[in-house]
Amino acid sequence: MTDSGAVQPWLVIRQDDNGNRYRVGRYATQDEAQKVADALDSRGHRRLYRVERVAPAT
Repeated sequence: MTDSGAVQPWLVIRQDDNGNRYRVGRYATQDEAQKVADALDSRGHRRLYRVERVAPAT
């Protein structure tokens, strides 16, 4: 959950050539996260953008 109380279980993760991973953002839907990842990926930089689902808190 975020501070606003909205559930945003989808992450966009950037991975560089050295394997370092950074969270770019959190999104409510997989489609929204994929659109962001695709837009970032289309810039042509040598980075990988992935969409991952966060495991629910127990």
